[in-house]
Amino acid sequence: MPNHLISEASPYLLQHANNPVDWYPWGEQALNKSRIENKPIFLSIGYAACHWCHVMARESFEDTETAAFMNEHFVNIKVDREERPDLDAIYMQATVAMTGSGGWPMSVFLTPDLKPFFTGTYFPPVARYNTPSFRDVLAGIARTWKEQQSEAARVGDEVSTHLQHALNVNLQSDSTFTQEHLDAAAKNLLDNYDWGNGGWGSAPKFPQPMTVEFLLRRFALSGAVGEDEAPILKSSFHALRAMARGGMYDVVGGGFSRYSVDNFWRVPHFEKMLYDNALLARAYLHAWQITGDPFFKRVVTETLDFIEREMTHPEGGFYSSLDADSEHEEGKFYVWTLDEVRAILNDESNFFEAAYGITTRGNWEGKTVLQRALDDPSLAARFKLDTSTSASTSSAQRLSASSQTVPAKLADCHLKLLSARAKRVRPGTDDKVLTSWNGLMLAAVAEAARIFDETELQSNYTKLATRCAEFLLAQLRPNSKLKHSWREGKTTDAVFLEDYAALILGLLELYQTDFNDKWFVSAKQLADEMIEQFNDDAGGFFDTSKDGEALLLRPKDVQDNATPSGNALACEALLKLAAFTDEGKYRDLAERSLGLVVGMAVRYPTAFGRWLSAADFALARVKQVAIVGESGGEDASELIRVVRSAYRPNIVIASSAYPPSDDAPALLKDRPLKNGTPTAYVCEGFVCKNPVTSIAELKELL
Repeated sequence: MPNHLISEASPYLLQHANNPVDWYPWGEQALNKSRIENKPIFLSIGYAACHWCHVMARESFEDTETAAFMNEHFVNIKVDREERPDLDAIYMQATVAMTGSGGWPMSVFLTPDLKPFFTGTYFPPVARYNTPSFRDVLAGIARTWKEQQSEAARVGDEVSTHLQHALNVNLQSDSTFTQEHLDAAAKNLLDNYDWGNGGWGSAPKFPQPMTVEFLLRRFALSGAVGEDEAPILKSSFHALRAMARGGMYDVVGGGFSRYSVDNFWRVPHFEKMLYDNALLARAYLHAWQITGDPFFKRVVTETLDFIEREMTHPEGGFYSSLDADSEHEEGKFYVWTLDEVRAILNDESNFFEAAYGITTRGNWEGKTVLQRALDDPSLAARFKLDTSTSASTSSAQRLSASSQTVPAKLADCHLKLLSARAKRVRPGTDDKVLTSWNGLMLAAVAEAARIFDETELQSNYTKLATRCAEFLLAQLRPNSKLKHSWREGKTTDAVFLEDYAALILGLLELYQTDFNDKWFVSAKQLADEMIEQFNDDAGGFFDTSKDGEALLLRPKDVQDNATPSGNALACEALLKLAAFTDEGKYRDLAERSLGLVVGMAVRYPTAFGRWLSAADFALARVKQVAIVGESGGEDASELIRVVRSAYRPNIVIASSAYPPSDDAPALLKDRPLKNGTPTAYVCEGFVCKNPVTSIAELKELL
């Protein structure tokens, strides 16, 4: 018999709809049952692509005896952390506070008034590695609730008080960011950089795209002209190249896994998340802008090809994730044996085996996770090939390049393996569409659409971004009310700060790509709604809206994790809107938000990368570029191309025919043509230099 999850939209909840556990979704029905029956709540939080969530489900939640005990003694609630990041944030704080670490599946026991009194993550079916069995945990909690309920309530009160106190203490600051703060944060990052393997920290090793983005910004400010002259730049490129050699990066099909289980970026946790690929694609895009290195461009195009091919809804939204498992085995879809490679590649196998160091033993559980063992020059020398890299980008274009180049031969091999891999049993797809993650990918695709020169790429990415934006504004904003999650025509009721902020930023990037005023109008409307619903008079923003559900506390998380914090995104969005509109309220709110994190961002820069980039934008002499053309006459595309021709992170650009519409950004108002020809205005703080009409003059002003 299905349980109460059967009518839910979330793929993760539906995975548990036929468990013998009498699961409830989070909601009044379950919470009232707990209060009326005076039963503790067992809250299990996970997500569809989570390997250990699947393991615990098979071991415990599908076991009839375990389920019977759970049903007798607890009200059991399943939560998809991606649908309810607010609940995940609150109870993850509790889990970390009580155990010293966190993760998923998260297992939390609550009093009927939602206070946590015992927490953990994965529990095995039998005691092992100093971890009690799940059945023993359940029995102990049930006994405590029956015999010492007041003690459970006392612990719940203490933990809840601690969480509220920590929230208040951590968000007090009277500091203001300075360039010295940003320099100190950059030095901290360089001092702790792993020059041996690339990146920051140790296994499990996570990509740090927001950290890389901040360092690229510092390079742009420094005025250094080459990688050898800028340690900041060298570390950024070293990290990006290390991650893209394979292992965590899928060299066959494009796209990144969530993290590496080792220090070498070799064996990934194989799930692929939309947000990782959005943030990483943008970091590689900016690296390509700085260097012109086709390697970085190839990673961007392969990643976006993967998103379009495997993670895009027919109507335009982007799916959330691909599972780590297929056929109940983690990574089975992605790994290879030597025999498989030889059967698929035939005469090219020797070349490919050398490139990736493939042996009969493999490099992971008897199989091979593809990671480059020899670089292009070494391969070229061994096989007497050209090392040049084709300037082409798409898979089809790469195949048309000379087969005697290393990149072209590898591309040919990858395509054959991709075709063979398509016949395997695919990992599950979490096909819900999340506004916040879609906003991040929208920004990446929209920026790629205007940065790459090829007409085919520009057209394809513009279409991809436009369809996403239209989908989000139509399907995830029914009746002009933004929602967090959509699947098969159903939206959840909740909406969060990160949804508003990420979508605003995505729409502003799309506006700067096609200069369609409707994207700017929607971004400004959303910003005003965000301020009204989420603003905290003490500074910054709450993660949940003022009209949202009353929870244990109203979360206000400022730390960047795998995704940017809603507060960092909101700060950045308001700063950019201020640059387009010259409305002081946006700038004032952003600066108050920045004051919350100054000290923490300098001490722990990898946890505040998006904030540091926002602070860099706030402190920069941001150039506001307005370009106007004659309606029906000569267009301004050449002037626009100049602005886009280099990595300029602290620029906003608006463009229209003259005169602009009433919906156009204020930056375009009162900007007449000069001598009846396309004209560029370069401004700082809405104070503009003399208008120019030539490419040379515009380059000088930029």
